[in-house]
Amino acid sequence: MSFEYSEKTQDLLARLNAFFDAHIYPNEGRYHEELQAARDRGNAWLPLPLIEELKNKAKSQGLWNMFLPHVYKGHGGISNLDYAPLCEVMGRVMWSGEVFNCSAPDTGNMETFAKYATQAQKSQWLEPLLAGDIRSAFLMTEPSVASSDATNIQCSILKDKDHYVINGRKWFSSGAGNPNCKIFIVMGKTDPDAPRHTQQSMILVPRDAPGVTIMRPLTVFGYDDAPHGHMEINLDNVRVPLENVLLGEGRGFEIAQGRLGPGRIHHCMRSIGAAERALETMIDRLQSRIAFGGPLSSQSIWHERIAESRCMIDQARLLTLQAAHKMDTVGNKAARAEISMIKVVAPNVSCKVLDWAIQAHGGAGVSSDFWLAEAYAHQRTVRLVDGPDEVHRNAIAKMELAKRTAIKELKKTAV
Repeated sequence: MSFEYSEKTQDLLARLNAFFDAHIYPNEGRYHEELQAARDRGNAWLPLPLIEELKNKAKSQGLWNMFLPHVYKGHGGISNLDYAPLCEVMGRVMWSGEVFNCSAPDTGNMETFAKYATQAQKSQWLEPLLAGDIRSAFLMTEPSVASSDATNIQCSILKDKDHYVINGRKWFSSGAGNPNCKIFIVMGKTDPDAPRHTQQSMILVPRDAPGVTIMRPLTVFGYDDAPHGHMEINLDNVRVPLENVLLGEGRGFEIAQGRLGPGRIHHCMRSIGAAERALETMIDRLQSRIAFGGPLSSQSIWHERIAESRCMIDQARLLTLQAAHKMDTVGNKAARAEISMIKVVAPNVSCKVLDWAIQAHGGAGVSSDFWLAEAYAHQRTVRLVDGPDEVHRNAIAKMELAKRTAIKELKKTAV
């Protein structure tokens, strides 16, 4: 494969970097000031004026919905390979994705709508999402089961005449804290007696439906990630029309597999951006701090860590590009090994480089005066979201075992 970015990507990348220099990096302090002001007023779960202001700027400059691989009414039309360097830039500032309408879980939800929804569902939910007028959440993980195995899900979706009735408890429902979040995609069981992978369905639940209760925001290493948030949600006899089901009963696991592939690689793209910025920050700190008669950057231990960081970041980036290329050329299913590999590699690389950057900053590294501690908390979480490391390693191993077995059988047949 060619590692040269297309002319379209080079143009978007240049404009995106210019936007970051002009509007994102200079406003990192303002973002936290507005968030703190909202907390002081007693409600951190409100859209920040800065984000709404920058969304309008980004939209006017054509830096909008860049993630969407297939064109829908003028939106999207970019390959996974072309999107990779753009998403990496967004990974350098954790809140920046929303500015370009390219933040999770909306990206995954919009792709789900684009791929699996009826035209009526697209008109009602996808189009306002693409316009940035509303936000969404994906309700899959549950507190009472090991949700790394999606077949464990207990939330029930039962048919009652012309409605479905939904009962269950979900948590770590990212994005549900934002009042602009208007729609949930909920995964639950419509038939617990069906074959293991056809028990689940996905259904659309408006956030304001009777019986939906936001229980509490969950913290990640002490961060509540307001105004986005990761919510625990109770669904108590929530009734929605039959037409709210996505694709059909028993198709939930199939949709989840289709949704999570792009979501996983987007996380990895952002992880590489965070790692790249961490390395830059580490080097700047080491060159500016004097200890034991010279700059910290002159010590061999830091030479080793800088070099190792560069090797790991570039390896992870190349593996991401390979996975993206395969997704574009042979499809997400055929690229599942590469997707699983990068989902293990990228967040682990990012965690390691961030850890070294924190170490280079000393006590400042674990404070809120720098972005490192919050970034580390986020990247450590990425090792769990969309499948923990162990699940992906297990999948990779099974594919390798099957591949080797097939080769041996082929050789036996040839003899």
